[in-house]
Amino acid sequence: MSLQSKLTVTRKRWLLLVVVLALAIGGYYGWEKLEGGGLPDGFASGNGRIEAVEIDVSTKAPGRITEILADEGDFVKAGQVLARMDTAQLEAQKRQAQAQLQRAIIGVGTAGSLVKQREAERNAASAVIAQREAELDAAQRKLVRSQELVKSNNVAIQVLDDDRAAAQGARAAVSAAQAELAASEAAISAARAQVVDADAAVDAARAVIEGIQADLEDSILTSPRDGRVQYRVAEPGEVLSAGGRVLNLVDLGDVYMTFFLPTAQAGRVAMGAEVRLVLDAAPQYVIPATATYVSNVAQFTPKTVETEEERQKLMFRIKARISPELLRKYIQQVKTGLPGVAYVRLDPKAEWPARLTGPLVRND
Repeated sequence: MSLQSKLTVTRKRWLLLVVVLALAIGGYYGWEKLEGGGLPDGFASGNGRIEAVEIDVSTKAPGRITEILADEGDFVKAGQVLARMDTAQLEAQKRQAQAQLQRAIIGVGTAGSLVKQREAERNAASAVIAQREAELDAAQRKLVRSQELVKSNNVAIQVLDDDRAAAQGARAAVSAAQAELAASEAAISAARAQVVDADAAVDAARAVIEGIQADLEDSILTSPRDGRVQYRVAEPGEVLSAGGRVLNLVDLGDVYMTFFLPTAQAGRVAMGAEVRLVLDAAPQYVIPATATYVSNVAQFTPKTVETEEERQKLMFRIKARISPELLRKYIQQVKTGLPGVAYVRLDPKAEWPARLTGPLVRND
C-alpha cells in the first residue's frame, strides 16, 4: 500500500472517531436535557429527600415500662395507647390521698359542730348577763331604799351594809358574765377559723388526688397524632428517667422534600409556588407539592462574599410540602428518606414541560 493510501485510511479513521465522539457527547447532553437539566425559563430544580416531622413518645415521670403496644412500622391513630408505665406506687399514693381527703371532710364536720357549740355557749352567756343585770338592778334598788330608811332609823345599819354588799356582788357577777360572753365570742372566732382550715385541708387533699390522677393518665403513653412507628427505643421492663424516649413516630400528615437552590433562583421562589416531585424509586410518577418555606439564611456560605460571583454560590434551603389529603390517600406508600428531584415553577405563567405533566399523583 502506498503512503498516500495509508494517509487516506488514517484520516478516515480519525474522522470516524470524531463523529463517534460528537454523537456520544450530543447523546449525553441530550439525555441530560431530557432527564434533569435544560429546564425551560421560569423553572428550577434541586435534589432532595422525602422527610417528615418526627415525634418522640417519651415518659413524663421516671418509671418502669410494663408494656409496649406498637412495633416498628405500625400505623397508629391519634389517641391510640402505645405503652403503659408501672403505676403501683402512684396507686398507693392515690389511696393515701383519698384517706386524707376523708379525714379532712370529717374535720370540716367537727369544726362546724364546734362552731355551733361555741355559739350556744355565747347565747347562754348572754342569758346569764341578762340575769345578772336584773339581779344588779334589784340589788341597787334595795340599796337605795335601805339608805333612805337608815336616815329615819327604820332600818338597822347592818341591813344597809348587807344591801350594799349584795349590790357590789351583783355588779361583779355582771362583769363575770360579760367576761364569759367575750370568751365565748373568741371561741366562736377560733372555731370558725378551724372550719376554714378544715375546708383548706379538703381542697388540698383533692388537689393532691387530681395531681396523682394526672400522673396516672400520663403513665399511659398515647399517640399525639396519626403516624407510623419508626423506632422502638425502649423495651418492657426498662426503667426510664423523666423524658425517656419509648417510641419514635413519623407524622405522615406532614411530609415534605427539602432541596437547595442558588441565590438567583431561590430569590424568585414565592410562598405557595407550585412544585412537582419525582422520586428515584418511582420516576414514572409526578407528585404535586407546594413551596411552604424559603430559608432567609444561606446554608452553604463561602468564606467571603465580596464579589457578585461569590454571592451566586450561596445556596438557600427550600421546603416543598405535600398536601395532607394526598398523603392520606396514599398513606401505605409514604416513606421517608427517598431521594428525588424537586421542580419548582418560578414564573406562575410558565407552562410545565410535558415530562412533568403526568402521570400526576393527585387526590382525585
